[in-house]
Amino acid sequence: MEITKNTLMKEVLVDHMRNVLANDPNCVMLDADLAKCAGTNVLYKEFPDKCFDVGIAEANMTSMAAGLSSYGFKPYVSSFAPFATRRSADQIMISICYAGQNVKIIGTDPGISAELNGGTHMALEDIGMLRSIPNILIYEPTDTMEFYKALPQIHDYPYPCYIRMHRKSPALLTKESDEVNILKARIMREGTDCTVVASGIMVETALLAADELAKEGISVEVVCCHTVKPIDSETIIASAKKTGAVVTAENHNVMGALRSAVCEVLCENYPVPLESIGVKEKFGEVGKVPYLRKVFNMDVEDVVGAIRKVITRK
Repeated sequence: MEITKNTLMKEVLVDHMRNVLANDPNCVMLDADLAKCAGTNVLYKEFPDKCFDVGIAEANMTSMAAGLSSYGFKPYVSSFAPFATRRSADQIMISICYAGQNVKIIGTDPGISAELNGGTHMALEDIGMLRSIPNILIYEPTDTMEFYKALPQIHDYPYPCYIRMHRKSPALLTKESDEVNILKARIMREGTDCTVVASGIMVETALLAADELAKEGISVEVVCCHTVKPIDSETIIASAKKTGAVVTAENHNVMGALRSAVCEVLCENYPVPLESIGVKEKFGEVGKVPYLRKVFNMDVEDVVGAIRKVITRK
């Protein structure tokens, strides 16, 4: 598949699913009445015996996937992020993770990328819910190229995975030549004055903030933490030792996800001042991404302000 700046993440997902459905006899796909939104509806004609739409019944879909896995199948399940997680939390905990079933869960349009679907559909707590459950990998793609490189690794990962997928097309930050390892964070920009650990759509925001501050001679290191669990402690500690100050930036509630994971790593290993960018004690609301970034203080100027503040605390 050729990845361009106009490639959508859901197109990358469909390309991957087409490949694994064709070549892995045990791979199956389950949707909950949202296959058209995820783009996976095109697979139903190509693989009618391996794709199943269970209707608006996400918890049942998750249980079905767990059952299929127990018989040796490799199920992928897909729905909007709040339905794939909040509505299926007990099934994920007991039927998948506790039972050790190899199920890949795809939650689309997480956080503010839910836009006009509003607060009920805006998953700002999905990572926080799942991160405390043993035996699950939590991955949020940064862009389409990284996602393209990560999906085969996720398919081969023998434990449950949650993929927090933006359906559309974030900025293309990963080069074709870049190495992607789902278990290793990536240094997107070297710096010495402050570290920004970012995930998902906030990686581009962090890089833009670093560009702004570079004009003033402030050197910002940007760490792309695409996998929140298991988190790459080694890279985060090494960067914190170099810069002495950290900002986290995420498209999620600041409790329970990236900020919490980074705080745990630093508190136990190398405490430094930390500021955070993300949703703070608010529910989601209707709006386009630029508006929602303003509402939740997740814009470039907010990251710049957090960096300035944390540097003064060193």
